Amino acid sequence: MMRKTSVILLSAATGAALTLFVTQPRAVFMGSSARAATADTYRQLNLFGDVFERVRSDYVEKPDDTKLIESAISGMLTGLDPHSSYMDAKSFRDMQVQTRGEFGGLGIEVTMEDGLIKVVSPIDDTPASRAGIMANDIITNLDDEAVQGLTLNQAVEKMRGPVNTKIRLKIIRKGQDNPLDVTLVRDNIRVRSVRARVEQDDIAYIRITTFNEQTTEGLKREVANLSNQIGDKLKGYIIDLRNNPGGLLEEAVTVSDSFLERGEIVSTRGRNAEETQRRSAHAGDLTKGKPVMVLVNGGSASASEIVAGALQDHKRATIVGTRSFGKGSVQTIIPLGSGNGALRLTTARYYTPSGKSIQAKGIVPDIEVLQDVPDELKARTDTKGEASLRGHLKNDGDEKTGSQSYVPPDAKDDKALKLAADLLHGIKNSASAAPAPGGDKAAADKPKAAN
Repeated sequence: MMRKTSVILLSAATGAALTLFVTQPRAVFMGSSARAATADTYRQLNLFGDVFERVRSDYVEKPDDTKLIESAISGMLTGLDPHSSYMDAKSFRDMQVQTRGEFGGLGIEVTMEDGLIKVVSPIDDTPASRAGIMANDIITNLDDEAVQGLTLNQAVEKMRGPVNTKIRLKIIRKGQDNPLDVTLVRDNIRVRSVRARVEQDDIAYIRITTFNEQTTEGLKREVANLSNQIGDKLKGYIIDLRNNPGGLLEEAVTVSDSFLERGEIVSTRGRNAEETQRRSAHAGDLTKGKPVMVLVNGGSASASEIVAGALQDHKRATIVGTRSFGKGSVQTIIPLGSGNGALRLTTARYYTPSGKSIQAKGIVPDIEVLQDVPDELKARTDTKGEASLRGHLKNDGDEKTGSQSYVPPDAKDDKALKLAADLLHGIKNSASAAPAPGGDKAAADKPKAAN
């Protein structure tokens, strides 16, 4: 058996908050029941060996042994939950490149659902976003090849390729009778994770699109720039996390820390009590105590939810929008040795400072704002988030609380943004918003014990 020592790792392939565990040996003494369970496990492994040899000897064509083993590993992991998977050596290298904020491809965050590729969110200013790819789109074909039967990593690999090469996607979109054919030209994807502008002359608007290695530095740079532009009349900050699929746990912690003076930011709890970790804030508020509004929606996942949950529980920010995605699990990247890829394994749940797990439930906003959308878009903007993914980890509480939506944050009439600006100006806008179901402020004022 192995002791797990925790080290923070970088990855944002599908918006997961990740922790790397480095294994160290530990002496273990087993009782009779443990020995019996181990014996049964070895019998099952013998069964696997028998099947493996039968396939090698009797399959109609000579199979590739490496591919057989990798497929078996992949099947074992994908059978656990939607976020555990096997990465071959190239996929592992690509993931490491992506977390640095620059990679080749289409600029699209995806997950696997019912054997098909489901879009979590397109990345701003990429071929995918410019072509109108939307969250909740289902990709059924890549060029002329069906994605059914491919693993998530295999599908992602096919979507990547040399810059300026084309790929054709067949997409099923709710509300559309016929599949859509979209041709994209691959580009060098430079993920600018933080963008900012002055809103209404006296409000600093900052949009964070993902959490990669540059996010915290980008946030600091934009806060300084906007503070200098607006000067003493600065009313406050709007942090837009809508459609942000997540990324690095470390960046989520440091972004949260930028707004907090003290207190817990997030805790992660695995199967064993010894693996519990707590991350806390350090003194120093980047915004010097100015009011903060955070915008979330159904596309805000993982690292985004860590930030929103921390600022909400500490009453440092008002959360506005619709319920977030609800990905409250932590994935560990476990390298398998030189040239052998890595495991992406769900090893823990994370909890907000008040001890709440948002797994399959999401962050419930303090003020719910439902965005008006055209009738033709309504069918594809509603979602159940994490709770809709087959095999997702369960939450001990209710998995459905409040409305959830993937409505794009650049809508013509952005009600959530307008309300946040009005609140910073001290204007009550009751016509645009209502307290979120389950988002009772009095209850939130009483932190719950960690469970």
